[in-house]
Amino acid sequence: MIHTEVIRPVPQLLEAHRNLRPQTVAFSDEHRSVTYEELWYRTGRLAGHLAAQATDRGARGLILMTNRVEVAESYLALTRAALVGLCANAAAAEPEVAYQLDHSGAQIIITDADHLDMVESLRATRPDLTVIAIGGGSDTSDFETLATTEPIVAAPDDLGLDDTAFLLYTSGTTGRPKGVMLTQRSLLWVVATCWSPMLGMAPGQRLLSPLPLFHSYALDLCVLGVVATGASVHVMARFTTDGVLEALRSGGFTLMAGVPTMFQYLLNAATSSESFPDLARCVTAGAIMPGSVNTAFEERFGVTLLDGYGITETSTMVAMNWPNSTRIPGSCGFPVTGVGVRLVDPVSGRDVDPGVDGEVWVSGPGVMQGYFDNPDATTAVLTDGWYHTGDLARRDENGFLTISGRTKELIIRGGENIYPAEVEAAILLTPGVADAAVVGSPHPDLGEVPVAFVVAEAGAVIDFDLVRATVAQQLTSFKVPAEIHLTDVIPRTGSGKTKRFELVERLTAES
Repeated sequence: MIHTEVIRPVPQLLEAHRNLRPQTVAFSDEHRSVTYEELWYRTGRLAGHLAAQATDRGARGLILMTNRVEVAESYLALTRAALVGLCANAAAAEPEVAYQLDHSGAQIIITDADHLDMVESLRATRPDLTVIAIGGGSDTSDFETLATTEPIVAAPDDLGLDDTAFLLYTSGTTGRPKGVMLTQRSLLWVVATCWSPMLGMAPGQRLLSPLPLFHSYALDLCVLGVVATGASVHVMARFTTDGVLEALRSGGFTLMAGVPTMFQYLLNAATSSESFPDLARCVTAGAIMPGSVNTAFEERFGVTLLDGYGITETSTMVAMNWPNSTRIPGSCGFPVTGVGVRLVDPVSGRDVDPGVDGEVWVSGPGVMQGYFDNPDATTAVLTDGWYHTGDLARRDENGFLTISGRTKELIIRGGENIYPAEVEAAILLTPGVADAAVVGSPHPDLGEVPVAFVVAEAGAVIDFDLVRATVAQQLTSFKVPAEIHLTDVIPRTGSGKTKRFELVERLTAES
């Protein structure tokens, strides 16, 4: 089922909800909320001011803020201004933000008080950069003033569905981030085929989101998915286990979005009698969800947890489980409507048989326009409309997809393939283990061997021999980690993907 009514330009969506549900809260955080009527006027005023400050249509505006309502308002205002919006990780270091500013050529930066010192430092060598800040500042426009005063020129409100609307930088797990060019249509296609019919986003639904809003998953679900469907979202500044549990216990939230590690932490911290009175459905994406965690979460809380698979370059969701049909633990379900998926042998280029791992190729309305100012990288991953993801997956005889890992993360031990995700899933079955990651380490005879990093639950002491025994019960012996290292945290991107290169660097430094 495709809810095509949501595939409309952002101004039309906002205006429709202003008329239908003006007093319904669209976005809220710990400090403030904004109704659909307020959202229409505030983003329109901001858009007029932004358009007046940009040199031309399609200029870029960068958002640098901790999660809050103003991030969503900024995304929407940039679109209404016919500008291209990008959002940096609020935890990014100054050189990382500088790279995105310079690579994108952003003319405007919208920020908060927490980041104003960094922004002023960046502007010192970029004197033409226009700065808009919550609370204002020296030679800086005040966000609230722009949102509440009429501009000289009205919001253009004429960005086409197929014009570049967003420039989202990849997480950089393997190299320098690339700017992914996406349109309103590509992202709203996912809302029409996934968030609305499958997750159930609709008027009256209230979503709890601890997801970082700079990531494509959160932009599509928690910003565009909300304004497209007339739902409401409460945006948390950041994920904390206690904060999410408190919010869910209080009631009022019908949906929750997260990444796999969040649901693992909730499981570890919740009591056996935990109850969330209004929560009906959760969704996870961004990284591979171990089947054991999914099953345990649903059994503990009596809440459906839908596993999905998405990528920034495909406007997020490629495949997802339907809530009221057969689901296989560890599988991300079937491709969403209108999305083509091939599993291709990276060497021969032929489609693989059921049960055999192949690289995931994706086609459909959600595929990116390309990488900004990087034609060589674009050509390398796009062939006749098919995006080569670099992810590995297998399809069973019924069509269920299961993600195995990344082609570049595959560990080859003496000619045998080992996928980090399957070893991590086995490790997580060990009592006392809260999180785990597996990487390949060079070996003089075998080429590579798997090495595990594990995080202990609070107060737990991990028995490494028990970890190995647990893995050996689940997998063949060559997949048992050759080494196990205890660590305080597994480094991850905002979407929950493991930064394996950091763990490999740690091994190299220790050797």
